[in-house]
Amino acid sequence: MINLETPKKHRALIDQAHQVAMNMLRPISRKYDRAEHSYPKELDMLAAMIDGLSESGASEGAGATGVRRDEKKDDGSVKNGSNLASVMSVAEMCWGDVGLLLSMPRQGLGNSAIASVANDEQLERFKGTWAAMAITEPGVGSDSANITTTATLDGDHYVINGEKIYVTSGERADSVVVWATLDRSLGRAAIKSFVVEKGTPGMRVERLEHKLGIRASDTAVIIFEDCRVPAENLLGSPEVDVKQGFAGAMATFDNTRPLVAAMAVGCARASLDLTRDLLAQAGVEVDYDRPGVLQSAAAARFLQLEADWEAAQLLTMQAAWMADNRKPNSLEASMAKAKAGRVGSDVTLGCVELCGTLGYSENELLEKWARDSKILDIFEGTQQIQQLIVARRLLGLTSTQLR
Repeated sequence: MINLETPKKHRALIDQAHQVAMNMLRPISRKYDRAEHSYPKELDMLAAMIDGLSESGASEGAGATGVRRDEKKDDGSVKNGSNLASVMSVAEMCWGDVGLLLSMPRQGLGNSAIASVANDEQLERFKGTWAAMAITEPGVGSDSANITTTATLDGDHYVINGEKIYVTSGERADSVVVWATLDRSLGRAAIKSFVVEKGTPGMRVERLEHKLGIRASDTAVIIFEDCRVPAENLLGSPEVDVKQGFAGAMATFDNTRPLVAAMAVGCARASLDLTRDLLAQAGVEVDYDRPGVLQSAAAARFLQLEADWEAAQLLTMQAAWMADNRKPNSLEASMAKAKAGRVGSDVTLGCVELCGTLGYSENELLEKWARDSKILDIFEGTQQIQQLIVARRLLGLTSTQLR
């Protein structure tokens, strides 16, 4: 049975993440929201601290890249490992600022892709890299199975051609994990991921996007024109297994979707914590010992938002816990992402409404959190894509049977 208390061995890490969020991220949050595309130099010191903790073994699962293959216990007992540590620490950091977390050196979503798919030699070779992840294409959107970017084997290199959009940390990262197809006629089974290092000829950043939220994080359009990548940079096996289909690539999402859900959980909790304080200052007390119908409309609404948030948090922790215990979590990862993404938007906007002019103005961070949270319902698979995946899993239907 999953224990929903913070595991004892992770408490120090979670406390550290909360202190970082409160004392390092919150104070510069507004600064880099206004200075879009400016690199937050303060994060270099924080990254060095995390590197030091990792080397000492004191930060299992710290940051967005703690996902790794934990060894299974011999006695078959349940465990709380690096996946759970990751989602809990990510939630704490996003209680501070989502955009700044996404700007953390060596903490890109591409790192989770490497951890999910790479073989042992690749894990060692790409250790310490800061990897962005390039999936989305113009006209394709969230339908990853219809990727048109191609990778053609030419001797001991793959030649990549195509365009990727909305690449988080696409300009700043050391490398980009690019999803491309080896043979479009073979369908989704031929889609593989490649590590393309920064400065590789044929890869260029076309532009940086101006965005509604997470402005501290750069979001790039990247063009690949006859970009030659060493064959050994193809993550995992180069073989196309039609029977396995898209399963290898989807393993990446099973790890990254709970992380994005955790981002939404953390941002929503920040809004709830501040709103509770602002309501109390206005004379509106939230009483947890009385039903909402017996309290003011504002208090009842707050309780509703908090209940939704708790459901999202529990789903997120469940998906990570299942990964730690080697249980298939594709359904739970999509459920967590769908619930937390929607709840993040609902809670942050609901808190803006509850706080009125204070919520809408820049005097508080509530309006910023409402802007930041929307992307968490979109990237790593939109709300609609997650619902489609959940429906397929529950009904036992394939992607061709339920579209």
